[in-house]
Amino acid sequence: MESIDLAEYLFRRLYQLGIRAIHGVPGDYNLAALDYVEPAGLRWIGNCNELNAGYAADGYARIKGLGVVVTAFGVGELSAINAIAGAEAEKAPVVHIVGTPPTSAQRSGKCLHHSLGIGDFDIFAQMYARVTAAQANLTDPQVAAESIDAVLRTCKLQSRPVYIRLPLDMVKAKIDGARLHTPIDLFPPPNDEGFEDAEVETILNKIYRAKSPAIVVDGFVRAYDIREEVDRLVKILEVPTFTTPFGKSLVSENIPSFHGIYDGLSAISELKEYIKTFDLVLRFGPLFSDVNTCGFTSIFPNASSIDFHQDSVHFGCSPSPSTSPLSPSSGEVSDTDTDAASETYHNLHVKSLLHKLLGKLDRNLIPKTNSFPSAYPPSSSTISPLAPNTPLFHKDFWPRLSSLLRPHDVIMTETGTASLGGRELALPPNTTMINSSLWLSIGYMFAAAQGVALAKEEDMKMASAPEPEKLQHQQLRPANPVSPLIDLNSSKGGRTILLTGDGSFQVSCQELSTIIRHKVPNLVIFLINNDGYTIERFIHGMKASYNDVGRWKYLKAGEFFGADEAKDSGYRIRTKEVRCWGEMEDVMEQLTKFGVKGDGQDEGGNGLWLIEVHMEREDAPESLKRLVGKVTKETIEEVKKEIAIVEVEKKEGAKFEAEAKKEPPTVSQIQNLTIKNAAEAEIATNVESDSKTNALPLQTELDDNPLTIEASPSVSVSVSATTDLLVQSRVASAVGG
Repeated sequence: MESIDLAEYLFRRLYQLGIRAIHGVPGDYNLAALDYVEPAGLRWIGNCNELNAGYAADGYARIKGLGVVVTAFGVGELSAINAIAGAEAEKAPVVHIVGTPPTSAQRSGKCLHHSLGIGDFDIFAQMYARVTAAQANLTDPQVAAESIDAVLRTCKLQSRPVYIRLPLDMVKAKIDGARLHTPIDLFPPPNDEGFEDAEVETILNKIYRAKSPAIVVDGFVRAYDIREEVDRLVKILEVPTFTTPFGKSLVSENIPSFHGIYDGLSAISELKEYIKTFDLVLRFGPLFSDVNTCGFTSIFPNASSIDFHQDSVHFGCSPSPSTSPLSPSSGEVSDTDTDAASETYHNLHVKSLLHKLLGKLDRNLIPKTNSFPSAYPPSSSTISPLAPNTPLFHKDFWPRLSSLLRPHDVIMTETGTASLGGRELALPPNTTMINSSLWLSIGYMFAAAQGVALAKEEDMKMASAPEPEKLQHQQLRPANPVSPLIDLNSSKGGRTILLTGDGSFQVSCQELSTIIRHKVPNLVIFLINNDGYTIERFIHGMKASYNDVGRWKYLKAGEFFGADEAKDSGYRIRTKEVRCWGEMEDVMEQLTKFGVKGDGQDEGGNGLWLIEVHMEREDAPESLKRLVGKVTKETIEEVKKEIAIVEVEKKEGAKFEAEAKKEPPTVSQIQNLTIKNAAEAEIATNVESDSKTNALPLQTELDDNPLTIEASPSVSVSVSATTDLLVQSRVASAVGG
């Protein structure tokens, strides 16, 4: 037996999987374990709180393929559960290690600090079981190594978070370390060859028979590690190709067949009509969330579809059902299929399937498609210049920001106006965009940017390392061509560019301290100061005080968080306040040199930029304004059609009112009746909405001429209130908030 401490085994395994940094917060239950971090070749990144640590580990994982966060039992792990739930929702492979009380204390049910005082030490683990793919409680030295390997394998293969409990008295427990000489098997289970061949033929036949096919590239392409295969397929098929908001950057935007994000309801009319002609849609890594589908309006419901998930393929016209890792056997139709024409085939690993599909694809049989209206943003070179004193507006800011971007940049857009504006950016080749289209936890992006920039720094160092060090690194990694951990050849620099709002910054701003303390390089932060939660204002409460935030001196944040000390060691923090286009152009000119070493004019990327961009509090990206306008208009028309004033004839009034007293009429019972203007209706009670205070923009038609539903001579409901709530719900469903 090759004896080794349990904690040493754990951290050395993480090193073998490409991890070089551990995020987290120290606590008395994990302190002994942290002694093993640096000896394993890992860097300890102490975060300001556990939530930020979880966010940072998530961002790190989206670049490196794995991230780690360490917290203490109870108070620490529950502080981080929001971040881990987000990683589960959006498939980020994060390992959460929790230092727990000694096993003897747990068995005896002692009333310990950080617990609920009821002697139940499993209660927090039960919470985590609902938001992680696998869990391990390292209480048995005989199986601890095997348990660690199994959990880490699940994390990698499923690209989902996992949860490891490490009791204090098990940190130094002796286990067999011989397994460290055998890399963890990261090969997915092989597809049944005959079944895989049959499904490939089915897919090819559908493509060949289609008259007007299209492709949608979605965000889980990253998690399934099929970006390269999808990009190749897009270039070969040359059919109209779109992304979702979540999938932006996962396919090259400079190829002729790429046409940007199809945003459903807010798309231009010409494009909407063309979309209806598609008879087959190939959807890769789909996420059918409300925000990712613009309120479920961009799912291409009229077309037959093939949805490619991680371990299944769905054929049908309806969106594919959610898939579980515990899925039926190969070829079995899922019980969740909703129509007879839909089938879901499980146990088909998508990467292997796409390899075979690409190998068998006959270019001569691919259908030819006609050109059609493009939704893709115009090149920044075709945008007319603005006068230097022009104030900053979203409609000008986002299209022009594209000229700042260059290959290998990572662009991160926080939930809210930044995420919507980021959809309008034209991305160069080999860039990555990170946004949220399901969890949407504000404050995530700033802390995650620390993890992203740190991961990029590590990969850049490894790419420039001496060959012997590279060779050693490659030998430590499992030889797995199907799911590589780190592509050293792709680590060619680039900046981390974060676009966030003032409200979101206030949630996780403490991570600026971590960034400065660890001198995280090549980081550019655009802080959009629009005096509060603008995305919420457009959903509800444009003038409401609950959408305001405190007015901070944001550019002083670096000084407060230790900038002077960092400057003494050569880490430079640059700040700039921007209120007009002349100032913005000056900043963009300086940023073209930032991160470029050896130009003789700049210090490369050894530092960060913090730029405060002032915008009007009631301004927003054009896509949001367009969406609100269309939702409001369509909702008003829908209300006019579906809800009418009940005009009760005098001879039937008594009868109707008697029935209404027994059971008030529902909306469906009063549909298809005569519409009247409120001024013409006899109203006994009118439930007014606060439309003037909380009205959405472009809702003037509703406010100036409210309709009233008269359910009986003595019961009426304001259509203005009904419509206002419908609009709020639909806008929130489309954009989040």
